[in-house]
Amino acid sequence: MDPVAWSERPNLRRPSLVVAFKGWNDAGEAATAALSFLIDGFDAAEFARIDPEEFYDFTAVRPTVSLSEGRTRVIEWPENTFHAAQIAGADHDLILFHGVEPSLRWRQFCDIVIGTARELGADRVITLGALLADVPHSRPVPMTGIASNQELVERLGFERSTYEGPTGIVGVLHHACAQAEIPSVSLWASVPHYVAAAPNPKAALALIRSFEGAAGVVVDATELEESAEDYERQVSAAVASDPDVKNFVERLEQTMDEALDDAPPERIPSADAIARDFQRFLRQRGPEDGPG
Repeated sequence: MDPVAWSERPNLRRPSLVVAFKGWNDAGEAATAALSFLIDGFDAAEFARIDPEEFYDFTAVRPTVSLSEGRTRVIEWPENTFHAAQIAGADHDLILFHGVEPSLRWRQFCDIVIGTARELGADRVITLGALLADVPHSRPVPMTGIASNQELVERLGFERSTYEGPTGIVGVLHHACAQAEIPSVSLWASVPHYVAAAPNPKAALALIRSFEGAAGVVVDATELEESAEDYERQVSAAVASDPDVKNFVERLEQTMDEALDDAPPERIPSADAIARDFQRFLRQRGPEDGPG
């Protein structure tokens, strides 16, 4: 039995595969919120899904029961879905994969994800992730970008991974990409560990903005920007009401500010890079959205 159930086979132009997983790699649900925003924003259509039967311990990742029309009981299983987004004005399209970190057979699972994307001509993988960190909610979200080869490292200003230690499905997927000789990029947002609210729209927005540069597409994130501003106001109000938490956050702010003061200045984009980004923005907006 084929673990991938196809509903259609979309015709895409050199798509990039964009991936986010619920679970260990998704602090504050920021990564999956960012991917869901891309699916909705680009009106992406689901075209395939992976059968969960072979990849989950259902005593650990339990299905849920809901009522349809208040009467019929429906079992909802962990979903791993592929969506296709055709990006007008961009050089390529997107395959958006929204998944749940599996319990079993990670190597087989990753082979299926990569194989499905390759059937549609995908030539690059971009993953979105989020981790808990000692960062304040009131400062810009720290982002880490990791690229798999030197060309991507230099072009995107990222770095090669030197991490050693436990990993999640995102790390295994990137290893599978390297074995399959597919270029890959890993984007990570740092989420304040003291904020329990999820999803975290501010971290999701930071992932979207980093994704734009890595994928070469423009995303209208106005709605997410508003949600991020509301999130920061609400968390700031909650922090201000507790003196102990307020002092803790102020220490985090001071530490981050000092680290930024000591850091080398960021690389300034060249005039050619700025011009390329602007031309890409105009192409994607289309003639009907030109300057008023």
